[in-house]
Amino acid sequence: MSNRRTSVFYGILIAFASVAMGMVLASRLDLVPRSFAGSLNVPATNSAPLTGAIDAGTFRNIAKDKNPAVVSIVAFSTRRQPDMAELFQFPGLTPRGQGRQRGGGQPNWVAAGGSGFIIDKANGYILTNNHVVDGADDLEVRLFDSDPLADPLKAKVVGRDVLTDSALIKLTNLPKTPLTEISFGDSSQLQPGDWVMAIGSPFSYSNTVTVGVVSAVARVRGELNPVPGRDLEMIQTDAAINHGNSGGPLFNLRGEVVGINTAIISNGESGGNMGIGFAVPINTVKEILKQLETGKVKRGRIGVSIQNARIDPADLKDLGLTSTNGAVIGLVNAGGPGDKAGMKVADIVTEFNGKTVTDSKSLIDMVVHTSPGTTVPVKVVRDGKALSLNVTIEELNVDDELRQSQPTRVEPDAKPEPKETGFGMTIEPLTPQLARRLQVPSGRGGAVVSDMDPRGAAAQGGLSPGDVILSINGHAISSADEAIKVLDQVATGRIARVIVWRGNTGEQLFTLRKK
Repeated sequence: MSNRRTSVFYGILIAFASVAMGMVLASRLDLVPRSFAGSLNVPATNSAPLTGAIDAGTFRNIAKDKNPAVVSIVAFSTRRQPDMAELFQFPGLTPRGQGRQRGGGQPNWVAAGGSGFIIDKANGYILTNNHVVDGADDLEVRLFDSDPLADPLKAKVVGRDVLTDSALIKLTNLPKTPLTEISFGDSSQLQPGDWVMAIGSPFSYSNTVTVGVVSAVARVRGELNPVPGRDLEMIQTDAAINHGNSGGPLFNLRGEVVGINTAIISNGESGGNMGIGFAVPINTVKEILKQLETGKVKRGRIGVSIQNARIDPADLKDLGLTSTNGAVIGLVNAGGPGDKAGMKVADIVTEFNGKTVTDSKSLIDMVVHTSPGTTVPVKVVRDGKALSLNVTIEELNVDDELRQSQPTRVEPDAKPEPKETGFGMTIEPLTPQLARRLQVPSGRGGAVVSDMDPRGAAAQGGLSPGDVILSINGHAISSADEAIKVLDQVATGRIARVIVWRGNTGEQLFTLRKK
C-alpha cells in the first residue's frame, strides 16, 4: 500500500474509531519491562504562585508554545473483545510494518486512539493514560504539524499504572528535528475558577485547543475509580474534553501541565462534551514517574478497607475519642497484614509510624508510600481504649484488589413477618440453612437484612439485602429480636456502628445515622 493510501486509511481509521471511546477503564496492571536506553529526566515543578493579568495573547501564546509537545497516539492490539478504550475493529487490518498472522489467518486488529505529551525531549518519553495503551501490541505517534503522508513514529510502553490511569511510553525512533517538551506546574495550587487549557486529538482532530475553568478540585466519584474502593482525586473542568482527548495535557495560565485529561461525563447518545471533564492531577503522577520508568509501581498495603467519611464531632463521645483525627477500619482481609497485626473491624487508626492520622486519605497516603516489607507501629482506638500494634507492610496487588471488590451476593431465603428496625430496613432471623448459603462462620449468630427503603439510613449507610448483622455498637447480635432491641436504643441523630457479614467479603463495618 502506498504512503498516500496508507495515510488516508490511517486518518479514516481514527475518525471512525474515536466515537466509541469512553470513561476511565479498570484494567490489569500488566507492566511491560523497560528495555530502552536513556534515563528519564523528570521535569521540574514550578510551585510559584500564579500571578498576572490575562490579555488577548495569553491563550494564543500557550497554544503556540505547547502544541509542539502534544502528540496523537494510536494503539493497535489483537484483542477479540473491544472495550471502552478501543475505538473500532477492522477485520484483516495490520499496522504498517507488522503483517503478522495468527492461527494461519489474518488477525482482527483493534485500534485505540488518544493523546499524550512529551516530558523528555532528549530521550523521547511521553506521558498518557493507561487506558489509551492498555493491551497494545503496537504504538504509533504523530507529532504536531507532522507530514500527514509520512509514516508515524513508533513507541513502546515503558510502564503503566492502573490506579492513576497513567502510562509512560517512549519513542523507539527519534525524529530528525528536535522535540519539544513540557514543564510541570503545581496541581495542588489549583482552585475552582482558575483558567485552564486542554490540548488533544478529539475525534481525530489533532492538537485541538479548548479553554475553560477548574470546576472543582479533589473530585471523587465511584465511577471514576480505576479500582473500586480506591479513590482517585480528580480535577473537574469545563474545558471541552471529548473522545480522543484522553492522555492529553491540561495547562495552567503559565503553560505548565497541571493534569492529564482522562474522562468525561457523557449522555450516552452523542458521546460529546457536556461541560464535565476530569483530569488526573500531575502531582499524583509525578511522584510515581521514576517507578514507571522501571516498569513497575510498588505500593504498600495493610489489607484493610477504610471508611471514607470523616469523623463527626458529635460522635466523639460514642467513639471514645477526644478529636476528629483518625480513620475507621471498615473491613479486614483475612490473612492480610492488618489481620496478622491484630487489627479489627471498627478500630479507629489514630497514628501510623509515628505520624497522626487525620482522616482516611492521610492513612491511605502513608500506607501506599511505605516500602513493602517495612514493619511500622500503629495506634488504634478499640471500644474507647487505645492499643498499640505493629504491622508489616505488603506489596499492593491490583489484580487481588479487583477480585476482592466483587463479592458474591446471595439473597436470603424468603421469611414470614420481617421486622422493621427504624433505620429504613427490615431484618429476619438467620437460619442454619441461610447461614451456610451466606458462608457465615460457625458459631456466629445474627440477623439478615431482607429489604430496605432506598431513602432510609441503612441504604444511605451502605447496607444491602443479604447482609448478616453480627454486632451493633459493640453488642454481639444473636437474633433478629436482639438487633431490634439494640437499634431501638439508638437516639434520633445518633449513629449505629453495624458490623455485617457480606458474602465472601467477610466482616465489614457500616456507620448508620438514625433519622
